[in-house]
Amino acid sequence: MKSQHILFAVSLLLLLTIRILPQEIADQNISTKEACIKTLLEGLNTENRGLQAGCTYMLGELCCDRGVIKLLDILHNNPSEELRILAALSLYKIGDSRGIYAIKQSIKFDESERVSRLCDKFYRAYMQKENGSRVEVAAK
Repeated sequence: MKSQHILFAVSLLLLLTIRILPQEIADQNISTKEACIKTLLEGLNTENRGLQAGCTYMLGELCCDRGVIKLLDILHNNPSEELRILAALSLYKIGDSRGIYAIKQSIKFDESERVSRLCDKFYRAYMQKENGSRVEVAAK
């Protein structure tokens, strides 16, 4: 029940974030875009899980390379499955080789079956996009 409330709060935050932040961020001047990215990076360091989730998601949507290290930290060390999944999704969207490798490693080494399964899907989707073919990954 508690996880449903958290999922609802995260979903609501994401909807509000998507509605509030303009989609045409690339058209804005550099200082505004930098300020937005800086705010998202700072949002990852808060204790508010909803804010962390929203910032994690938006870094992936913006394909922000500067967020890769913090996203890797979330993927490896955060106790929340939902945040680890969001970090993996954002790393997949960014497409940085460090993030893709971390997703591949999470397939085998993450203690959560759910996180492992979704990382497997993200990794397969990435490899399919890169190679144009199906990819086999060794299971746990």
